[in-house]
Amino acid sequence: MARSTMTTPFVAREEQVSLVMAALERAARGRPGMVLVGGDAGVGKTRLLTEVSERARQAGAITVTTHCVDLGEVGLPYLPFAEALGVLRTQSPVVDEWTTQRPELARLVPGGSAVAPADDQSVRLQLFDAIGGVLGAVGKPGAPVLLVLEDLHWADSSSRDVLRFLLARMRDEHLLVVATYRTDDLHRRHPLRPVLAELWRQTRVERVDLMPFTPDELRQFTTAVLGHAVPQAVLDRVVERSEGNAYFAEELLESGVTAESLPGTLADVLRARLDNLDPAVQRLARVAAVAGRRVTEPLLRAVVASAPGEGLDASTVDDALRDAVAHHVLAGEEGRIAFRHALLAEVVYGDLLPGEQSLLHRAYLRAITADPSLAPASRLAMHALRAPDLPAALVASHRAAQDAAVLLAPAEELRHLETVLRIWDAVPDASSELGADRVDVLARAAAAASRAGQNDRAVALARDAVTEAGGDGDGAAGDARGSGPREDPRLAGLRTALARYLLGNEREEEALLESTLALTELGPQGSALERAWALATHARACLMRDKDAEATASATQAVEAARRAPDGSGAAAEADALATLAVLVVDDTDAAAHLLASARDRAAAAGDVVTEQRCAYNLATTLYYAGRLDEAASELETGLARAHAAGLTWSPFGVAQRFFVELVHYMAGDLTEAEEASGHGRDLRTAVLDSARSYSAVARGDYADLVEGAGSRPWSPDGQIALITGGCTIDALTWA
Repeated sequence: MARSTMTTPFVAREEQVSLVMAALERAARGRPGMVLVGGDAGVGKTRLLTEVSERARQAGAITVTTHCVDLGEVGLPYLPFAEALGVLRTQSPVVDEWTTQRPELARLVPGGSAVAPADDQSVRLQLFDAIGGVLGAVGKPGAPVLLVLEDLHWADSSSRDVLRFLLARMRDEHLLVVATYRTDDLHRRHPLRPVLAELWRQTRVERVDLMPFTPDELRQFTTAVLGHAVPQAVLDRVVERSEGNAYFAEELLESGVTAESLPGTLADVLRARLDNLDPAVQRLARVAAVAGRRVTEPLLRAVVASAPGEGLDASTVDDALRDAVAHHVLAGEEGRIAFRHALLAEVVYGDLLPGEQSLLHRAYLRAITADPSLAPASRLAMHALRAPDLPAALVASHRAAQDAAVLLAPAEELRHLETVLRIWDAVPDASSELGADRVDVLARAAAAASRAGQNDRAVALARDAVTEAGGDGDGAAGDARGSGPREDPRLAGLRTALARYLLGNEREEEALLESTLALTELGPQGSALERAWALATHARACLMRDKDAEATASATQAVEAARRAPDGSGAAAEADALATLAVLVVDDTDAAAHLLASARDRAAAAGDVVTEQRCAYNLATTLYYAGRLDEAASELETGLARAHAAGLTWSPFGVAQRFFVELVHYMAGDLTEAEEASGHGRDLRTAVLDSARSYSAVARGDYADLVEGAGSRPWSPDGQIALITGGCTIDALTWA
């Protein structure tokens, strides 16, 4: 008789259950954490966490289980967290309250809406902060949130980023995150590997390596599965063939074979399970397998209706679904149809001939094209690529990139745009299909790469865009100097963007050349806004190359041009230029402070929160270094309140402001111990704050931790942290 995951016997994992439940008890007391559960496919990760979730519910916890899907590295942006918010919304009014206060969450909450973001990291960081905030707000003392993330090896880049962020910001939330991943899927270059290595180093993370059953444990398991002990010969063969893997062992047992007739491979066992079923069930399984492990029922029915040669009508589908569930092939799972195990889906898909795979991918393509509500554009793109139907793949990938941009998932946006670029030449009239030419796609891809932190890729794509637009791709001046505007009116703007990416990559000389060419190519026809950004970028590049006179001239002209831009559109460029001017007059504290205050106000008016934070931080530090501690403290308090309201407390400038709060307290003689104890070493951001607190710790005489860790502390790659912590450790050792 078939079993669901809940009724599959649970044996021999009490040690692992106890570890997770202990972590949950700590979360109930306000000590959040994370547990990473790794193991081979079929070893029992899902069953373990099903048991944990049930015990957690009985203990009063709020439990949510979410999944990543197997769409390759692209994935569906933020899927597990969007799924979690959807479930929590039905359990707690806190989610709707947070969505009202933090509109970024509307991007993920079902039924929410959002517009595409500005071209910076601030909105994405606000989204991360809101996700962490709402998860922390739902949990209460004694009733923590248990968030289970299944199949982390399939997670998209943005979901991995959220996971890292959650761990870094955990303080006193009533939250435990448990994530599972397949160890046998983690090849040497798998993108999850460096994330796991980073997470494992954190003190709040516990690692569970789920091993196969021992022979004694497998004896308990087989007895529980069948309701009676099996003959020793059969057990020995099951142990040999399954190698202790719970799923393999159960499949071998439920195949009803004897010791002599056990199949040689698991694939043979899975095929035997399907071969014994009605042909309609086999056909339904083939169609479902093309979607991966999970597929929504409406989509499956729509595909079956149009799939050539499958011969399944509505009533046949109903019967086949019932049989598939009864025989433990498929299962209903929160509105979706899922294979009992991903390995089963892989075997079924692998047995399809290439032509059969192509026909079924085309059936999915037709169904989703006819009704786009059945699946997101990323799914459509996947099926189109595997069909293959390159014109459809081009359009679907382009639309998927737009969807990813709205969801603040720049890594996924970049991958979809790179797919567009990869198949561009294979699609006739690609520009007409998209309503955009290759230059537009390259420029968007460069911006996405920059937002995703892939600076080298951003520079390479931006250079390609410049070349495609008729510019000199290697940055050489060529005949651009003095030649007036080029034929493509976008060229100057593309060069300005390239210069800004180069500045972000600390390639100031190249940035200076590109910004100079941008100004040359603008000509008299360039708009005030284009000129403002080109001049502001040129000013920053000159400043970095110690060309102060040129920087002053360009920044001053940038301010003038920005103020000529219509409808206040030049406010962000003006703020950027004013911030540069402030650096140039930093020796005159009053003048620098005035410029920075003006820049901050203009950035705020433009909605450019990142530049606003940058200016607020520079204003506070200018006052600090001038010895005006009271004024610096006031500006830091205002800046941090603004950062908190915007959800940017953990942005680079937010952390930097908090760092200076500690310094101001220390320099003013206030040695009060901070609320957040130092020494956790969770990530670079918290390490920055810990380093600042070590000044006051040594002055108070609380230097035991510094002394104890002096010999074993891994010095940070950040030079500032290493110098401050090292200096304070020397002071502590001297006093000791």
